[in-house]
Amino acid sequence: MALRHAFRAGSFYPADADSCRHQIEECLSVYQPQAEPQHVIAGIVPHAGWMFSGPTAAKVFKNIQDKTRPDTFIILGAVHVWGMEQKASMFAKGAWETPCGPVDIDEDLAQDILLNVADFVTDDESAHIREHSIEVQVPFLRYIFPEVKIVPIMVNPTPNAIDIGRRIGQLLRQQKKQVIVLGSTDLTHYGPRFGFTPHGIGIESLAPMKHHDRQFIDLITAMDAHEVLLHAEQHHSACGAGAIAATIAAAQELGATQGYLLEHTTSQDVMPDRPASDFVGYTGIIF
Repeated sequence: MALRHAFRAGSFYPADADSCRHQIEECLSVYQPQAEPQHVIAGIVPHAGWMFSGPTAAKVFKNIQDKTRPDTFIILGAVHVWGMEQKASMFAKGAWETPCGPVDIDEDLAQDILLNVADFVTDDESAHIREHSIEVQVPFLRYIFPEVKIVPIMVNPTPNAIDIGRRIGQLLRQQKKQVIVLGSTDLTHYGPRFGFTPHGIGIESLAPMKHHDRQFIDLITAMDAHEVLLHAEQHHSACGAGAIAATIAAAQELGATQGYLLEHTTSQDVMPDRPASDFVGYTGIIF
């Protein structure tokens, strides 16, 4: 059986089970119930180190737990690794290791997706080895939904992302199991470290950076997948625009008409004592 090892354990999140569970519980402790929507079919989560974005992701997971009992999460990840082909890359068999125990791949659903979206998705385990955008979600799922399975897919920010999402949504309408589509992205990467400083450098640039984020968040909650891709390409709005666009398209096929913002924050808000030169935005959204 193929087992993807927890490559980022010990850096983005704790490597041992007790510490991992403890940090998840700390992230979940800031949860506040959300009245709408009454049923969740999809979500957007960040993927930085848990110290920065874990509480934001936890709000999404806890809202899902409150409103549904998922059998499987299709996790659509960003692409930070070089050399991946233009098709989306799926990890289709086996399991993913976490400090809290392995999480199995939903191999039946994975094969259904490969058959129905073969022109846009390929089975490529090697693409996932060092990519963190999906990995950092999996320990949360293992802890909150102990029996859940996953289908991990890395999605490039191309127009094909919308077609991938539509096909997945159409396929899920025929499924009897409860499946949640989860898109993984961070927002604006601002500062000299990222080569993006249109508003200057320093704490004064944080407010316009947040405004920039909110414009992009409005496109997500309005479920405008085409504009999400365009805005991200033109304005450096997100590292996972393909994952967002595919998630939106799938959610629309499943009946969603709007997204609900749970949280928007930044690395500077989370750790205000850090040098105010480089910032990353994070958001949690449900559909």
